[in-house]
Amino acid sequence: MKSNSKNIAVLISGGGTNLQALIDNTRNNYINGEIKIVISNNKDAYGLERAKNAEIEGAFIRDNDKLLSLLMEKDIDLIVLAGYLKILPEEIIRKFENKIINIHPSLIPSFCGKGFYGLKVHEAVIEKGVKYTGATTHFVNENADEGPIIMQKCIEVKTEDAEELQQEVLKFEHEILVESVKYFCEDKLKVIDGKVKIGE
Repeated sequence: MKSNSKNIAVLISGGGTNLQALIDNTRNNYINGEIKIVISNNKDAYGLERAKNAEIEGAFIRDNDKLLSLLMEKDIDLIVLAGYLKILPEEIIRKFENKIINIHPSLIPSFCGKGFYGLKVHEAVIEKGVKYTGATTHFVNENADEGPIIMQKCIEVKTEDAEELQQEVLKFEHEILVESVKYFCEDKLKVIDGKVKIGE
């Protein structure tokens, strides 16, 4: 791992499959970063078990003040929201401007914002009858799912089953989340006029 390796915090609420993709790709040095801590607002989240299995520190935190102090204590360069079902306070968003990456299971600006999370997104996609959906990574700002878009991956909707669609989209979530974090850790993501430019 290079000397300018980034310190990463991953925030989760559930099973942590996106977390596992990040663990695997930091351990094999594809991502030039180290996951310093995994934080969950759900004490029963399986993602905390994944962290334990990988010998990464895990923490169950509901209090936003404790969350901020822990992020500062760990000298975090990047926060990754990997299925974190809680809105971050503005103080954290301001302090980590363009340093918080979220993964969302749709093609933003479709099927995003308040109430659109988890299986609900895929149910809405099927109900609407759209032909294509996908996943989006974006930087987090004060408005839910409205920050600058980093990467998107599009897939054709070929099922009427929301859970099946969720699993199909999840594969692409892993792919673009890993790539987005990789680019961040290589200082290749620049936000210019509200748009993300991926450069050398």
